[in-house]
Amino acid sequence: MRRVLLTGGAGFIGSQLVRCLLAEEGLEKLVNLDLLTYAGNPDNLAGIAGSRYRFVRGDIRDGALVERLFEEHGFDTVINCAAESHVDRSIADPQVFVTTNVVGTQVLLEAARNYWSLVPSDSRCREYRPGVRYLQVSTDEVYGALGREGKFCEESPLAPSSPYSAAKAGADLLVQAYWRTYGLPVCITRCSNNYGPRQFPEKLIPRMILLAGQERPLPIYGSGLQVRDWIHVEDHCAGILTVLRRGRPGEVYNLGGDSERTNLEIVRLILEELGKPESLLAHVEDRPGHDWRYAMDHGKITGELGWAPAVPFEAGMRETIRWYVEHPAWTERILSGEYRQGI
Repeated sequence: MRRVLLTGGAGFIGSQLVRCLLAEEGLEKLVNLDLLTYAGNPDNLAGIAGSRYRFVRGDIRDGALVERLFEEHGFDTVINCAAESHVDRSIADPQVFVTTNVVGTQVLLEAARNYWSLVPSDSRCREYRPGVRYLQVSTDEVYGALGREGKFCEESPLAPSSPYSAAKAGADLLVQAYWRTYGLPVCITRCSNNYGPRQFPEKLIPRMILLAGQERPLPIYGSGLQVRDWIHVEDHCAGILTVLRRGRPGEVYNLGGDSERTNLEIVRLILEELGKPESLLAHVEDRPGHDWRYAMDHGKITGELGWAPAVPFEAGMRETIRWYVEHPAWTERILSGEYRQGI
């Protein structure tokens, strides 16, 4: 990982990856390519600068731009973290999810294949520069829903339920096709629900923290008994870097937090931590295609590469709640739209 292209690095997970990558020994250049759509927040990158780091505002669907960046910086590593990622938005407007998540992924794969190939004229080249790697950041939602027992493993069938998860599954299949057809050295990580500082406030945990702080009703889809496996964003990023260093090309690695909780448990924890009454809970109509349960078996990456989640859930949640309470200006700039000024 000497010269890295990171896409989507102004988002929640991407901005944490920027910090982790800049702490890596041997890193020469990190280019952060982000279109700065509504979830791309320049405030997430405050204080990040230096000769090793460059931010480029641009679209991963722009093939000419991506190719130019490869030629200019000579990347040996690509981490594709750029994605439209909110299920409710995908239900309202699925097209942008398909073009960004699927077409954008294909543009990146093709640029990497062409630049890294040792035989540029061979459309089926399986010989590449040594040490190169493409990593696709994916999601547990590509597997669909679980019953009350069991966990997703890497061999679980893909059964997406929403336009968002279907687009991510399509991108994953493209990545695997570039491995099988062209031998492009790729890996895929699929992670459970993330939480932590700087998560866009439309997501469950930050949204409920903000509403509870204002003593406004906290809307809970349906019964609120849907189960998610939660992982701290720092653990997720550590897992990504572990796969980049030691993961086997062509493989998928699941990342989980061993922290299954119902949505109702999450919201009650937030209310308790903030000292707010449960009378603020407000059950609302469930959303279409709402998956009942996700849980990830991370035995493969733990056994092969030695990674395991390190942040205890309760401690991570307390730290996350405290971060939002202590950084009201960060949230206010998003809610007012001020964070978009000058973009």
